[in-house]
Amino acid sequence: MSSKRSIFEDVGDKSSETEKSAIGSIGAGQNAAARRPIRLWLIALFVLVGFMIAVGGLTRLTDSGLSITEWRPLTGAIPPLSDAAWDTEFEKYQQIPEYQLQNLGMSLSEFKVIYWWEWGHRQLGRAIGLVWALGFLVFLLRKTIPVGWTGRLLFVGALGGLQGAIGWWMVASGLSGEMLDVASYRLATHLGIAFIILGFLSWFIFLLGRSESDLMQQRRAREVKLFSISTGLLHLAFLQILLGALVAGIDAGRNYTDWPLMAGEFFPPEPFSITPLWRNFFEDDGLVQFMHRIAGYILFLFGLVVWRKSKSSGNDQVRFAFNAVMAMMVLQVILGVMTVMYGAPWTLAILHQLGAVFLWVLILRARFLSGYPPQQHVRRV
Repeated sequence: MSSKRSIFEDVGDKSSETEKSAIGSIGAGQNAAARRPIRLWLIALFVLVGFMIAVGGLTRLTDSGLSITEWRPLTGAIPPLSDAAWDTEFEKYQQIPEYQLQNLGMSLSEFKVIYWWEWGHRQLGRAIGLVWALGFLVFLLRKTIPVGWTGRLLFVGALGGLQGAIGWWMVASGLSGEMLDVASYRLATHLGIAFIILGFLSWFIFLLGRSESDLMQQRRAREVKLFSISTGLLHLAFLQILLGALVAGIDAGRNYTDWPLMAGEFFPPEPFSITPLWRNFFEDDGLVQFMHRIAGYILFLFGLVVWRKSKSSGNDQVRFAFNAVMAMMVLQVILGVMTVMYGAPWTLAILHQLGAVFLWVLILRARFLSGYPPQQHVRRV
């Protein structure tokens, strides 16, 4: 019976015949020499995507995301260059509910502030796409992409293109009706894809940091149980990230600022007041924040279980990696509680979001090391 695979594919999960072929081809000559530059290129993309998540969070916190009401992938790179162009953009913004119901009377100078935030956010997305496209074309034309990696690198680019389309799908939800912000479930989808991209980039960077022959040898020493439960921890962390996006999407973090209770009770008052029922799980601020809190507790408790299991590892680097996960998890819980109790000011909110990025990558790194434990040299006294 085949086992269920994680969203992050392992390099060694092929037949032994394929593995032997890979060792001979990827680990030799020109392909081996290409691993380092491709890894550096992916690291650059990783930094850009991480920065993009931070900029996206600040764009949301400054209520700037709906300031540009059209999706023009190419011509949209050029900002308004004249007073008439600025007036036109402002007039478009004045037609949407956010202006009419929330920002009525906003001046042109105030509009320019939120416009530049969203424009910068979109420009960064274009820059990431350009860095990926140029890098991929260079490696492809020079025929230096290692065997088996073309599809993986194309997949990252496809996810980036999908992310752009999802970004507009998200923005479009706030341009009509009575919506003052984008739909929270679309925001969660947008952020979730960003973390998936970051996850694949991280995993590929880890893989390219070692030779294929080393990976094959280290996989034989895989700590199967620890690798398996760290996969579960990864999935729980991803769920919590999605719930955090739902909280952010409806500003649920700025209500119910007591902790550990909510309005003096364990369960928030009137959590199912919206009809139909399913909308409460996306739009009721009390219920959404409650789900985020409970998922956080579950994630932390399961993290403790994984951490305790890691103490039995005989590899120092593996144990240290899971220690780092536990330390970051404690810090993230503290940041989460502080964000709630202070009404989600933008400084704490963005630190909490960046904390999720660090925790996500640290879990991935710990999982990788448990799956491919590096050789440990025994010290002789």
